[in-house]
Amino acid sequence: MLTSPGGVQAPAARSRGSRPSATRRLLCTGHVLFALAALLAAVLRGLVMLGYDTAQLYWYDSFTYLDTALHLQPSGSFHPAGYPFFLRLLAPFHSVELVVAVQHVMGLGIGLTVYLLLRRAGLPAWGATAATLPVLFDPSFVRLEHAVLSETQVTFLVMAALAVLARRGRPSAKAAAAAGLLLALAALTRTAATPLLGLALVWVIVIRAGWRPVLALLLAGTLPLAAYAGWYRAHHGRFALSGSDGVALWARTMTFADCSRIQPPPEEARLCPNGTVVDAASEYVWAPGASLNRLPGDQLSHNDLARSFALRAVAAQPLDYLRDVAADAALAFASPPVRHPLRVVPTLTFPRGSWVLPAFPLIAKVRAEYDPAIRGLSSVEPYAGVLAAYRYPSVLHGLLFGLALLLGGIGAVLRPRRAMLPWATAMCLFLGPIAALDFDHRYVLPAVPAACLAAALGAAGLCRLLRRARVPSLRRPASPRL
Repeated sequence: MLTSPGGVQAPAARSRGSRPSATRRLLCTGHVLFALAALLAAVLRGLVMLGYDTAQLYWYDSFTYLDTALHLQPSGSFHPAGYPFFLRLLAPFHSVELVVAVQHVMGLGIGLTVYLLLRRAGLPAWGATAATLPVLFDPSFVRLEHAVLSETQVTFLVMAALAVLARRGRPSAKAAAAAGLLLALAALTRTAATPLLGLALVWVIVIRAGWRPVLALLLAGTLPLAAYAGWYRAHHGRFALSGSDGVALWARTMTFADCSRIQPPPEEARLCPNGTVVDAASEYVWAPGASLNRLPGDQLSHNDLARSFALRAVAAQPLDYLRDVAADAALAFASPPVRHPLRVVPTLTFPRGSWVLPAFPLIAKVRAEYDPAIRGLSSVEPYAGVLAAYRYPSVLHGLLFGLALLLGGIGAVLRPRRAMLPWATAMCLFLGPIAALDFDHRYVLPAVPAACLAAALGAAGLCRLLRRARVPSLRRPASPRL
């Protein structure tokens, strides 16, 4: 053994066996709990890949995305082309199963992002891991990852932007630019994420990050949106991200609009309620008897007229509008979840059976051009039997989300620098689609990871506040006895 002149063992003489192994370092840093949760979550997703013979494909949404990916041009419908760009990248493989496999990896990445942000904020491993459990194990998330839908991608992009902004106390110009680009991509994936760019910009200004990060965030966020809107204008003659924002808001107003109070001009009066009644605001978009759908031409040609009517209705009946938005938002906290619209079944479990695709020309076209193996979904035994036995407490869907928003609001007050932006992000993603169109269980899910992040920060801040309140009382000297 080598020793120093004084007889003390030299640091360089430590044997290789004394170095901590990778496993020991993992245990010492406390990440083993999350590693175990992530492993189980990966196994669950592996079972889903084995338990169903293809991806979940929803008529209209899924096939519109795939068709746009094949013929890249901005769609005139509700959806911008951000998600189709992702599908286009995977198009050479001609496999929707590969698409959902990548989305399952995104889902695990979302959970990892929440965990790392909370550990960086000083939370213990058990607390940070607990905040990831809804994302990792809720069947709603796992099934959404297994569907050709845009929600998983927009959630991944938003959480990545939050991670970049939270990497330092004050983001650098490079970090702000990266976050701006991620938020722009999120907005091009789902327009409901567009206001998040404004939230991030306000947050960077409030924390006094400096003019360079503010300018970097602004330019990196707005230039891609402006470029896309210009591309949209070249195809559809209007500077916009989508072609149905007016139709959506018009449908939102159909639950309360009273034209005797609105008094629209004759052209817009054709969009007044005509006696057609459906069970949710979004159903007016598709109801053949709704006033908009009785006008000649397609919906896109009446989008501007519908927007004008809707804005006039909201201005004339603001309290009625807010009442309907609040009533629909309250559905998110119901336990067990309720159907809304009635044709939509909340995804609380993993189903067994087979589901045949309808015989529409668009489906045949996408099957021929994107993936010839596209077919109706069928469960595969014995894996489907294991998934059918899997139970996630239904009470966690509504009540836990409400508690997360409450704790996140507390965190925004107690730890504004860390919790304000995640909480505001969750509230925007939650309420935005409801205010613009309607409540849908699927639309709520992108808000959950940010809500869990803010809730964990709020709970930590509340615990710290309670401990500080208790310490002075424990140190206070006892009053002398008489």
